[in-house]
Amino acid sequence: MDQKELIDKITKEVMSRLEDKMKSQGASKQENTAKPLAKPQFSPLELARYIDHTLLKPDAVASAFDQLCAEAINYKFYSVCVNSSWVPYVTKKLRGSGVKICAVVGFPLGAMDSRSKAFETRNAIDGGANEIDMVINVGALKSKDYKTVEEDIRAVKRACRANTVLKVIIETGLLKDDEKIIACEIAKKADASFVKTSTGFSGGGATVPDILLMRRIVGTKMGVKASGGIRDFNQAVALINAGANRLGCGASVAVVSGAKSDGSY
Repeated sequence: MDQKELIDKITKEVMSRLEDKMKSQGASKQENTAKPLAKPQFSPLELARYIDHTLLKPDAVASAFDQLCAEAINYKFYSVCVNSSWVPYVTKKLRGSGVKICAVVGFPLGAMDSRSKAFETRNAIDGGANEIDMVINVGALKSKDYKTVEEDIRAVKRACRANTVLKVIIETGLLKDDEKIIACEIAKKADASFVKTSTGFSGGGATVPDILLMRRIVGTKMGVKASGGIRDFNQAVALINAGANRLGCGASVAVVSGAKSDGSY
């Protein structure tokens, strides 16, 4: 079976599973997105532990990061996710809280030199980052220069410490399904910890079909992070049910606050 046949087979299988999921939740075949379960099996606190509480706006000021950290502590989010220059600041704010620090690298375009990404990674980790979310070289992927894509990820991986979690943002909104599959395969080969949907800066966002596809490719031993446009509790749960085990949210408080204490919405 050649690569095109394999891609077609996987895509068809994923879409078939999505249709079955939609039927089980009372959705029609004509709908483009799967509806979440009527009664999601998550409490607000349980959902919060999936969330990287995110602030990546270029004009964000110190007081906004103070609020980000306070919310992360209050709601017990898994981590805060910030641009690398803010890592030392939020590290001080969160010391002793148990909330982890995630830094984006090569953000948001991913088009910079791999050595720059590696340097940014080392600095972020030295500043307190536990996790790195790097953007792939999207242009290289679309040019079918897969060696450059892999080496770019490996350069960042080498800059990480043994216990650093590396998430690879493949920017699904800019990719065709076959390119998403290849990007996931390359990230897996380069020993990344997660694949992640998007930056939120290039259009598109996290969708159930993309999460199903990414999980199908990376299997069960690698993480999948859904990020981009997640704004409510039911949408978040639908993405987790599809295979995401981490969520990147700027609207994290609204997402968890939308759930009642019994997990209903």
